[in-house]
Amino acid sequence: MPNTIRTDFDRAIGFTIPARNARGRMVRLGPVLDTILSVHAYPPAIEALLAEALTLTALVGATLKDVNGQLTLQTQSEQGVVRLLVCDYRGGEIRGYVQFDADRLAEAPADPTLFALFGQGYLAITFDLAATGERYQGIVPLDGDRLADAVQSYFAQSEQIPTQVRVGFAKQDGRCIAGGLLLQHLPEGEEGRERLHAKMDHPEWEHVAALGATVGSEELADATLPLETLIWRLFNEEDEVRVLASTDLSRGCRCDATYIRSVLAKFPHDERLAMADANGVIGVDCAFCSITFPIKVDELTD
Repeated sequence: MPNTIRTDFDRAIGFTIPARNARGRMVRLGPVLDTILSVHAYPPAIEALLAEALTLTALVGATLKDVNGQLTLQTQSEQGVVRLLVCDYRGGEIRGYVQFDADRLAEAPADPTLFALFGQGYLAITFDLAATGERYQGIVPLDGDRLADAVQSYFAQSEQIPTQVRVGFAKQDGRCIAGGLLLQHLPEGEEGRERLHAKMDHPEWEHVAALGATVGSEELADATLPLETLIWRLFNEEDEVRVLASTDLSRGCRCDATYIRSVLAKFPHDERLAMADANGVIGVDCAFCSITFPIKVDELTD
């Protein structure tokens, strides 16, 4: 039989290192990432930016205990090339899109820095917990070389959790592949996610962070390298590493013609007519999946 190369795509897996009071999560995106990016046909710099943002969204979103909870990652910028970047995660489904100034991007370097893309920008991370109805948000500057640096700062500043974030992105035979690692130090005796506090210079954390720093971007984006194998490579000298159940990831745009009709039906009839074209059709665009839904006004009922 011919040899076949196994690939590990589109899932997130968690793990803990009990003796070090640490936990981690790894993500790798493949076909799901390709599907999301292909509908937008972004230039390479924007494509790589969204790939990183989607990987970070999956990494942080997969830590949610609330299966119906949602994580939203959004940037704000002051006169940046990128006007808006939005990604979200819910129940293993991810989606995202970018609005940018094509003319200004053409003037930027081929491999623009984070500052070149955003200028004085900010990253907002929002958790919506369906089980309790709670919503909380943290906003941090877009400092550093990559979006991953801002996510790392979010946990350090907003939640005071020592965190390390690493992301890798590659294109192989025209396919986009991205992977990521999130490591966190937990206070001794605690296992929860919300509002944890620990010392940034704890020796146990310094040890774990030093090991995490050895992973290369090419390993994170290597689809032939199973995530469990990568975890073992990094932490095989630890007394115990507990690998948790994995989460399958999928593209999750939630646009729906029935839902859109129900929203439009709430508008007064004269406003619906004003929205429609000469043929009596309202075109509703979904920025996430680049689909336009044609809704006929005469199909809407009050």
